[in-house]
Amino acid sequence: MSESSAGEPGQVINMHEAKTRLSQLGEMAWRGERVIISRAGKPYLELVPYRERKARKPGRYKDEVHLPDAAFGDSADGTDDDIIELFESDE
Repeated sequence: MSESSAGEPGQVINMHEAKTRLSQLGEMAWRGERVIISRAGKPYLELVPYRERKARKPGRYKDEVHLPDAAFGDSADGTDDDIIELFESDE
């Protein structure tokens, strides 16, 4: 295993070699090894395995998170009066 220029360990392979070893590199990435493909001697791509993402469910914490009214400032719309004064002053 070689060292990447970012200082993090990983297998660094040049683009040409990666073309011929893609299946092997894919297996390495799937096992959790870091595989970096370089171009002109510099890190260019990182090969990572595809992982299915779970759909986000909006409102998951509804009625579980409560913030005090003071967290939203002094005004009815939630803006702190001192901030409003700074924007509205002529200075």
